Amino acid sequence: MTAVYFDRATGDDERRAGIYAGGVFVYSPTPASSELCAFARHLIGAAFGNRDPERAQHDMPVEQFAAVLAELKPRFIHHPESKRLIQRLLGEVGCNAEQTYFDVPRLRSSTSDGYLTTGIAYAFHPHRDTWYSAPMCQINWWMPVFDVQESNVMAFHPQYWERQIANGSASYDYQRWNATSRYAAAHQIGHDTREQPKPLENVEARGDIRVVAPIGGFMMFSAAQLHSSVPNTSGKTRYSIDFRTVHRADAEQLRGARNVDSRCSGTAICDFLRASDLDRIPEALLERYLPGHPQAVAS
Repeated sequence: MTAVYFDRATGDDERRAGIYAGGVFVYSPTPASSELCAFARHLIGAAFGNRDPERAQHDMPVEQFAAVLAELKPRFIHHPESKRLIQRLLGEVGCNAEQTYFDVPRLRSSTSDGYLTTGIAYAFHPHRDTWYSAPMCQINWWMPVFDVQESNVMAFHPQYWERQIANGSASYDYQRWNATSRYAAAHQIGHDTREQPKPLENVEARGDIRVVAPIGGFMMFSAAQLHSSVPNTSGKTRYSIDFRTVHRADAEQLRGARNVDSRCSGTAICDFLRASDLDRIPEALLERYLPGHPQAVAS
């Protein structure tokens, strides 16, 4: 079941259990999330110069726009300030810094009216992150950098929380993807040739849930939630930040969402850093996840 909780006062253990059961937790902006979005807007503004970054797509050739994003996004991802602010945010919402690991935050963009939907600005079809070698205990965090509306956010498809979907995850391996496809994103303009796991059957869009949060407001949800990019018809490019967390004890004890239909191999858990000191996930735990999800697909 997918229930949406707004500013729910709860400890992290109870919250994670709720997320593994299908809940979506939505929070008002905090000092750190507001500062993270302000930092992203600063970098975005510098990258686009005297252009309005939300409307720059209307007076830039698509190749030039993609080139700006290709420089901007890695600058945000790898900037020490981005990691510092994520560490602060985790502390603000009660995550245990010794047990919580996070990956670097991504700056996403969704252009309007099909201007650029491939490569560096990939428009995600309905998918579970667990199809992409995410552990079943992974929690996704998402927040808007500028004001958003229902026509340019992301959508959840809650009717599929416990329902299998035929999908291409069996051919996906995270380590192979990193070696062959990840860094080709900036060159995928007009048509994205990279193989990614997709539904192999029609996904019913009716009944989707769209959360329209304020700037710096954020939501937390399971990597097993089926979600997608809403076709952007707002006339503006949407910019958002997302990152992911894993609780070490949950990963070790195989707590997390039920594996409904994810059959990928490899693991994204190698990217995660401990909130207390930025140490990596222990090698023994990484080795346990490399063959694929330790939790077998539900029968």
